[in-house]
Amino acid sequence: MRIALWLAVGAVVLVPIAAVVSIGLGGNHIQELLDAGIVDAAVNSLVSAGASAFFAVVAAVAMVLVLDRTDLPGRTALRLILLSPLLIPPFVGAIAWTGLLGPSGVINKFWTSRVGAPLWDIYGGDGVIFLLTIHSYPLAYLIMAAAARRIPGDLEEAARMAGASPRRALTDVTLPLLRTAGVASFTLVAVSNLADFGIPALVGLPDRYVTLSTMVYRFIQSGTVAKPLEVVSTIGIVLLLLAVAAVAVDRLLSRRASHIDGPTTATQRITLGRSHIPAAAAAWLLALAVTALPILALATQALLPAPGVPFTWDNLTLDSIIGAVTAPGTLVGIQNSVFLALGAAVICGLVGLALAVLTTRTKSCDNVGLDLVAMLPQAIPGLVIAVGWLIVGRYTGLFDTRWVILCAYVMAFLAIVVQAVRAPLRATPIAFEEVARSSGASPIRALYDVSWKLAVPAAVTGGVLVALTAVRELTMSVLLVAPGTQTLGVSIFNLQQAGDYNAAAALSLLVALVGIAGLGLVAGVTDRKKVP
Repeated sequence: MRIALWLAVGAVVLVPIAAVVSIGLGGNHIQELLDAGIVDAAVNSLVSAGASAFFAVVAAVAMVLVLDRTDLPGRTALRLILLSPLLIPPFVGAIAWTGLLGPSGVINKFWTSRVGAPLWDIYGGDGVIFLLTIHSYPLAYLIMAAAARRIPGDLEEAARMAGASPRRALTDVTLPLLRTAGVASFTLVAVSNLADFGIPALVGLPDRYVTLSTMVYRFIQSGTVAKPLEVVSTIGIVLLLLAVAAVAVDRLLSRRASHIDGPTTATQRITLGRSHIPAAAAAWLLALAVTALPILALATQALLPAPGVPFTWDNLTLDSIIGAVTAPGTLVGIQNSVFLALGAAVICGLVGLALAVLTTRTKSCDNVGLDLVAMLPQAIPGLVIAVGWLIVGRYTGLFDTRWVILCAYVMAFLAIVVQAVRAPLRATPIAFEEVARSSGASPIRALYDVSWKLAVPAAVTGGVLVALTAVRELTMSVLLVAPGTQTLGVSIFNLQQAGDYNAAAALSLLVALVGIAGLGLVAGVTDRKKVP
C-alpha cells in the first residue's frame, strides 16, 4: 500500500509541478512577458493579495475582540452571519457586489438620484481588494479565534491585579500573543488571494486592472503568443516562488515566536455597559450589509427580466431562473460539475483516508515525506495546478477531457480529507490497536479494524467538503475546460462575460444557496458528533 500511495501522490502532485518548472525554465519568454506587462500584473497581484490579507487580518482581530471577548448581545448569531461569505464562491460574490456597486448597481443608482453622483464604482483595483477582503476575513477569523482560545485567562487576570484596566490588559497581554496567528493568517490568505481568478476577472478587467491570473487566462484563451504553455509556465514559476517565499517567511516567524503550553483558563469578558446596545446595533448593521445585502442583490437581479428594470411586483418573473437552469450550456455544466465533484470526493476520500491512517498510525522513515507531498498543494496557487495539468494533459491524452479537470481537483483538494482524518486519529489512543493485537489480530487486521474503521466517518465528512468545494470551483476549471466539458462555475462566468447578467445572477443565487445549505448541513452534523 505504501508504494501505491507514493506512486499515486507522485503522479497527481509531483508530476504537474515538475512539468510547470521544466517547461517554464525551458523557454526564454522574459522579454515577451515584459512587453505584455507582466511587471504591472505582478505588482497588481502582490498589492491586491497583500492589502486584502492585511485588511482581512485586521477585520479578524476586530471580530475576535468584539465577538469573543465582550458581552455583546447576540454574538453567537452574529458570528455565524459574519462567517457566511466563506460559504459563497468568490466569483459569485463578485457578481452580487457588482449588482450593488457597479455603475448601474442598486446602491449607486439610489445614491446618484439623491446626490447626483455614484457612491463608489467597484470596478478596478480597489474593488478587487475590497472583494478579496470580504471573502478572506472569515478564514483569518477562524485561525485567530482558535489562537485566542489557547491564551490562558490567568495572564490577563495577573495584569488586572497589577492595576491594568480590562482594555489595557487586553491590548498589552492578549494582542501581542496573537501576533503569530496573525502572521499565519496573513500568509494563508495572501497565498490564496494571489492566484484568485474570479474576482480580478469580473471586477478588475473591466477597468484594465490585470493580475497574473487574468494574464494567464488571456494567454491561454486568446492565442496571441506562439507557445502559450511555455509562457504561462513562466508565470506559474513566478507564482510558485512567491507562494514558497510566503510560506518560508511564515515558518521562520513562527519558529521565532513564543508559544504558551499548559492548561488554558477561561478569560473574563469585557462588559460593554451602556454602550452594548449601540455596539450591537452597529455590528448587526455591518454584518447584514456585508452578508445579506449581496444575496438580496442576486435575488433582485434573478427575479427581474433585464438590468435596469424597476423592482416592482409587476416586473418580477422567474423567467431568468428557468431560462438559466434549462439552458443547454447550463445543463452540461451541472452534469460535469456533479460528475467531477463526486469523482473528486470519492478519490480524495479513499486516498486521503489511506494516507492519513498510514502516516499517523505507523512508524516509517518516509511518513514525513509522504505527508509533505500530500499537503504540498495547499501552498500552491490553483492557477499553477491548472497550468501543470494543462501540460501533463497534452502528453497523456487527457487534454480537453473531463479527466484532466478531475486530476487537478484531486491534487488541489486531497489535503482536505487528510486533515479531516488526521485529527480524530491523533485523538485515538494507540492502545486500542494493542488490545486488538493482544487478542490475536495481525498488525494489518488491527490497523484495519480499529484505525481505519474509526476514521471512515471523518473521511466521509472530508469527501463531502471536497464535493461542495469542487462543484463551485472556477480558477482551475476556467483554464482546463473545453467544448462539452465546461463546469457550472465556468457556465456562470461565461454568462456574465456575455452580458447576460440576469441569467448569471440566477445561477449564482442557486449556487450560493445550495453551497450555504450543504456546508451548513456538514457543520451541523460535525457539531452533533462532538456532543458527548
